[in-house]
Amino acid sequence: MLKPKQMSRAVIVGHKDLLKQTVDALHDINVLHIEDFNDEGEFGQKLGKPFENAAEVSKKLVKIRSISSFLGIKKEEYPKKSSNSLFKELDTKLAKIDEEVSEKSEKKNGIENQLKDIESLSKELLPFSGIPLDLDLYRGYDHLAVFAGITTTNIEPELSGITQSYELFSDPNSETIVLYVLKDYKDQVSKLLSGFEFKELKVPDISGVPADLLLKVKQDASNLENKIQSLNQEIESLKLKYSQFILASDELLSIETQKAEAPLRIATTDFTFMIDGWVPDEDYDRLTHAIDRVTSGRAFVTKLEIIKEDEKNVPIEYDNPKISKPFEEIMDLYSRPRYYEVDPTYLIFMAFPLFYGMILGDIGYGLILLALAAGIKKMISSDVLKSLMDVMIYCQISTLVFGLLYGEAFGFPLAGFHTEHISINGLIPGFETIELFTSPFGNEMITFPVHRTHLAITLIALTVVIGLIHVNLGFLLGFINENKKHGFKTAMFEKGSWVIIEIGALLIALGTLGYIPTAIGGLVFLIGFLMLVKGEGISGPLELPTLLSNPLSYTRIAAVGLSSVYIASTVNQIAFDMLMPDKFGIMTIVALFVFLVGHVFNTILSIISPSIHSLRLHYVEFFTKFYEGGGRKYHSFGYIRKYTEE
Repeated sequence: MLKPKQMSRAVIVGHKDLLKQTVDALHDINVLHIEDFNDEGEFGQKLGKPFENAAEVSKKLVKIRSISSFLGIKKEEYPKKSSNSLFKELDTKLAKIDEEVSEKSEKKNGIENQLKDIESLSKELLPFSGIPLDLDLYRGYDHLAVFAGITTTNIEPELSGITQSYELFSDPNSETIVLYVLKDYKDQVSKLLSGFEFKELKVPDISGVPADLLLKVKQDASNLENKIQSLNQEIESLKLKYSQFILASDELLSIETQKAEAPLRIATTDFTFMIDGWVPDEDYDRLTHAIDRVTSGRAFVTKLEIIKEDEKNVPIEYDNPKISKPFEEIMDLYSRPRYYEVDPTYLIFMAFPLFYGMILGDIGYGLILLALAAGIKKMISSDVLKSLMDVMIYCQISTLVFGLLYGEAFGFPLAGFHTEHISINGLIPGFETIELFTSPFGNEMITFPVHRTHLAITLIALTVVIGLIHVNLGFLLGFINENKKHGFKTAMFEKGSWVIIEIGALLIALGTLGYIPTAIGGLVFLIGFLMLVKGEGISGPLELPTLLSNPLSYTRIAAVGLSSVYIASTVNQIAFDMLMPDKFGIMTIVALFVFLVGHVFNTILSIISPSIHSLRLHYVEFFTKFYEGGGRKYHSFGYIRKYTEE
């Protein structure tokens, strides 16, 4: 917790004859992050060649995934199959499935192509459907020219001025015309039509009256669609029949492909191999025992010391308690920590839901979003989305806690609130607000439940205090990081100076109030300022305004929360004003519509707004005080089996 898993750099060297069993062992234990060899060896090393089965296994994997894609197979829960038994039946069963699927695929493709041709023909026939002429009459004349197309204008008056020897058929619905004229007038008529924005149509190269043909085409299309539907049912039967086998085979072949192609990442010579990688400290002994066992001690594992220059290249694996692991996705949205850095995942786990709940703090919205997050988590299979839904669940639990503290549900107060100037009835009869004590900020009365709209000044002051704590925690973490990287002196000048400046500012404030001499605060501030210049140069003092702006930025927790309350209460007010005694009837429906739409809109804002502002407070105000990021993700060489077992 608060730091990534500690890593060891491991180099495995052995005779080339041992490479296959070494790769198999590494894949089985799934703990080594292999560093790809860059093909620039100083002692004649070169990239290894794939194992002999690589091409065959890869070909089968492509085939199984093609079949899986065609059948639309999705990941589901199935009992695990034995790898050995699966290997024995793989070739025979894969060939059988491939034959069945290919047959269905060819049939379906053929029918779909016919259907496309029919749909294309139908589009060509449709404009002519209102003209009762056989399509053979549109072509094949020696002395006649035929114009078939669309125009929105009556062309007969101008056409009569060119020739009286014509025949015109038209369909006013589709604005299609078919015009027959002597070829002697073809050019003149063509010029006339172009002036009327005439759009020529392609005449289908078949025989028959378009209206009759269109009916037949529609019937043919219906028959083909029925055939496709029947084929889809047969394909669905194949999917149900072979899903488990295909998923297990995909996994098995993926594993074999990884193993077969592993030498492409490994340095080799004519007689030896060398695998360079990283392993968590806790798994180092497991790695050495596995290699010793499969090679009978003929391959050697060496642990190399991690030098300072290599720290930036160490792959990062989180080491957080299960409860905070979902928040690793929040970290990955930003960047993984470097090896020497503090991992703030656990701190985000504590602060992110706190900020979110303080902002939203409404039981009604919290219950809806909690149910929504739980439902989505149950329906989806993506591990990333599941983690994000877990984050949302944590946030809604915090929202419910603050909702009880604030006494709010969809903008309605749960408890009654009565003073000399205002009287508000709560949703829960008999539940009345209890006055506790006067706030030191704004002379506001602290109550239970806390009515946010009457404690704005107090909440703003509270969020500034939270900001000061959060920001200074960032400085403390920055001090720890710098101490690890460059030692205590650098840490003190670069990060400790900020805290000393803050202490100086506080002492100056106390001096102004007459509690201590102002000079003491000024001296402390000056010492901190000089330390800052020493640590960060001229850029340090330029950042001094952030000491004020960063804590003030946390007032968004109060401000955004209040805006959500006012939106909800405004929606409620508008809806209930529509339900005045003299407005029953249609206004009841309108009021219900306004109420539902308003709260749906506010529910959407309740997901987006608290999340964005909580993220901003972490990424901008908090992380900038200590976090560098840019760590590489740890990818162990192996496979987490779901459908197969050894």
